[in-house]
Parts: sequence; structure tokens; C-alpha cells
Amino acid sequence: MNHKILISLALTLLTFQLNAQKLSKTEKKIITSVEINNEAAIQFLEQVVNNNSGTLNLKGVKEVGAMFSKEFDAIGFDTNWIAMPSEMNRAGHLFAETKGGKGKKLLLIGHLDTVFEEDSPFQTFTRINDSIAHAPGGNDMKGGNVIILYALKALYENGLLNNAQIIAAFTGDEESAGKPLDISRKDLIDAAKRSDIALGFETSTGYNYSTIARRGASGWKVEVEGKRAHSSGIFNENVGAGAIFEMSRILHQFYTDVKGEDLLTFNPGTLLGGTFVDFDDMTSKGSVFGKTNVVAQKAEVRGGLRFISEEQKKRARDKMTEIVSQNLPHTSATVTFTNSYPAMAPTEGNKVLLAELNKVSLALGQGEVVAYDPGKRGAADTSFVADYVDCLDGLGTMGSGAHTPEETVNLNTIADLTKRTALLIYRLINQ
Repeated sequence: MNHKILISLALTLLTFQLNAQKLSKTEKKIITSVEINNEAAIQFLEQVVNNNSGTLNLKGVKEVGAMFSKEFDAIGFDTNWIAMPSEMNRAGHLFAETKGGKGKKLLLIGHLDTVFEEDSPFQTFTRINDSIAHAPGGNDMKGGNVIILYALKALYENGLLNNAQIIAAFTGDEESAGKPLDISRKDLIDAAKRSDIALGFETSTGYNYSTIARRGASGWKVEVEGKRAHSSGIFNENVGAGAIFEMSRILHQFYTDVKGEDLLTFNPGTLLGGTFVDFDDMTSKGSVFGKTNVVAQKAEVRGGLRFISEEQKKRARDKMTEIVSQNLPHTSATVTFTNSYPAMAPTEGNKVLLAELNKVSLALGQGEVVAYDPGKRGAADTSFVADYVDCLDGLGTMGSGAHTPEETVNLNTIADLTKRTALLIYRLINQ
């Protein structure tokens, strides 16, 4: 064997031994429990993936909640299904809790629903090979839920959950949050107010990353009215510019005058204009009627806004409102905003949590963990609690193709990520 290879192997072994020395006897027992239970964890993941729980499949969401509830009951957690009002058309949430006063009080966040509804052709957990499986919602985020469960199971089997307050909150509508938010997210926020730290288990971006910041999400709509007239009169003092030209001006000024701040983005998703406009918000479909020889009297655009702080959101909204008010002749326009997900700012407390996770990862020989770019992550439930507790997210499974029929979950990394979670929880509840 090449001497360079021998030296590399020796250094790898030495690094492993040095890292192992940083683990206590108890932590080594936790690791052993995770390894013993790993095949069962993967089998359980397959079971919950094969039970469809698209957000609007209320029965399926409840069934998956019941599957997790049974497992939490078995490790000493008190479980509670929190139903949502029927008019919200959302199933509800599963909360599982242990009570105590030792160490940090933890809130572990997952979600039961997926983007794949009952009519989706992508329904089944299918192994591609020994390490990868196609799995609808397996990566986003039933795999993260399984990591939570089996990390806690390893701690329970070693008698390490006594007198600790841990709340596992699995929402049933993360992919399409029920409205109003002050009802659908009330229980999650209330749990955060009783906690010190929130750990989110959305899909991991890799061994080397964790999420200390997420951008918030907001909706916006611009509606424009113009003067309906024969097109031969457009631009004259009696007809003016028409609704479509006014909408074009507004969108162009959004692009030139609002765009530019770091981590601020906004996207017009639908645009309709003509003599008559009809749009269905529930289905996000619309229709128009108009003619080339008639000046358009109506235009509507709907879009999304992403931001890293409430201050940034306000600045963007103020600029958009000012632009909308500067109307072309014989037109009028209004802009309205809707709140969805708040921002999760990169606070000092979040950075301290990242440092704790990094220590665990290095002790396990898994390498350094750094903050992931918030501009590359979508919104998530962790954002709703970020004003109340220190947060980390992105602690779930690794995979690819989330929200697509090509979604995969990496089975070979589940054990390692579960070990990381179990040791992080153990250290936090003993601080």
C-alpha cells in the first residue's frame, strides 16, 4: 500500500480517536442506541411516507399524526392532537411533551403534511439502492420527524429524559398554513413561550451546514383601473394610458427602485389585464376578456415578497406603496399586502446554538458545521417562534428534489444525523 495512503489512514484514525475522547460514556451509550435502532427508524420512515398526508388530505394527516403519537406514548411523552376549526380546512397538529425543570427547555419542530395530495401519482417509498429512496415527503419532512423521534428514543432508553421539558410540535399544515395564522400557529407560539430553545428539523443542506436565519414571506397584490375606450384614443387627455400600461409602469419601477437590498426579493407570480378580469384565489387560476382595439380598464398582479427582517419588509412595502400612488393619466391603483411567514433573523443566540451543534459534530467526527445562506432557504415554522427563543433549523434528513416527483431521502445519513441530534439534546438539557 502507498505510504501516503497509510499516513492518511493513520491521521483519520487518530482524528477519530481524539474526537471519541470528547464523548462521555453516557454519550457513547446514546450513539449505540441510535445505531441499534437505525433499521427500525428507516422502516418507520417508509411506513409514514406510504401513508399520504398532503395538507388537504385531513384524514391522512391525522393518520400520520396517530402513527407518531403511538411512538411518542411508548417513550413516556404525553401526546395531544390539537384540531383546527372546520372552516379552516386543516387537520390540526400533534404535540408530544415531557415535563420537568432540568436544563434548557426545548421545542422540537416538525410537520406532518407534505405537498403531495391524494391525487398525486407520487405516493410510494421506493428504494433506488442501499442508500437512496424516492419518498414523497420523506425528506420534507417526515425524515426530520423520524430523526426527532429516534433521537428521543435513544435518550429514553438510557434513562436520560427524566425531569426535562421537551415539546415535540408536529404541525399539520406547514406546506400551506391555515388562515388565520393567529389560530393555526397559536399553539406553536404558546409552546415557544414556555421554552428556551427551538430546533427545527426541515431538510438538511448537508453535514457542514445548519440554518440560523430564514427569510420571511409576504404576499402582495396590485389592482389597476383604467378608462375603457376605443384604442384610437389612447394617450389623449380624455382616455389616458389604460390599465395595462399603468401596471407595466408599476412593475418596472418595482424592479428598478425596490430591488437591490441584500436578501430582499419579490416576484410577480400571476398577471391579468384586459376589459374584464376574473381570478380565483383558491385555485390560483384566472381568465380575461379584452380586445386589441379597446383600452384595458383592469389589470391585476399577485406576487410574493421575501425579507430577512421586519424592518426590511416595511421598507420594501413603503417603497411599493409610493410607486403605486404615482399614477399615469386616467388610471388609479392600489396595493395590498398579506402576512405569511415572519423572518428568522441571525441573532447572537442562534449563533451560540450553532457553536454548540458544531462541538457535537466535531466530537462525532462529522466535521465543522457553519451557517447556511438564508437566501437559499424557504420559510418554515421555526420563523413563527424566532421572536421568543433561540433557534436552529435544517437539522433533518439529507436528500434532493423536495416538492417534486423526484424527491429522495438519503438513508445512509439518517443514523449520523440522529446521533448529532440526540447528543445536542442531551447536552442542552444538562446545561
